[in-house]
Amino acid sequence: MTWLRAIAAAGLSVLMPGAGHALIRDWLRALVFAGLYFSAIWFFFPTEMIAAAGSMSEAMDILSAETDTIDQFVLSFLVLFAAIDATFRAAGFPPTSNNDGDGPSCPQCGKELDDDLEFCHWCTTRLEPLEPDDDDGTQTRDETPQP
Repeated sequence: MTWLRAIAAAGLSVLMPGAGHALIRDWLRALVFAGLYFSAIWFFFPTEMIAAAGSMSEAMDILSAETDTIDQFVLSFLVLFAAIDATFRAAGFPPTSNNDGDGPSCPQCGKELDDDLEFCHWCTTRLEPLEPDDDDGTQTRDETPQP
């Protein structure tokens, strides 16, 4: 299912940079990419001339006449970079494991878990119930993902 989520994040990022990151709940990156994209549109496109256009075809004519290759490259680069970043983040690269916590971690996404839940509240992977550990009397969780 991770690959499907990665494809969906990439597709949303192509349509609107930041939307793919919002899908994977990476809110800071979603705001950064959306902010960069809208700032680049405001900076590179003749927004006043486009707003004053009478029809959509007239607006597209103004857009193609007033926008040079560098401006189009910058916007395309932002869209491509947002799509690639959202794809890799949705696929789990780089791994986002929190090894600094004391509690158990999810075998699927690597994030820290609450001891009383039977599923990962980050990626909804079902977990095995707690079993007592023979060595020191503490409980451990069998962290094998269930289909």
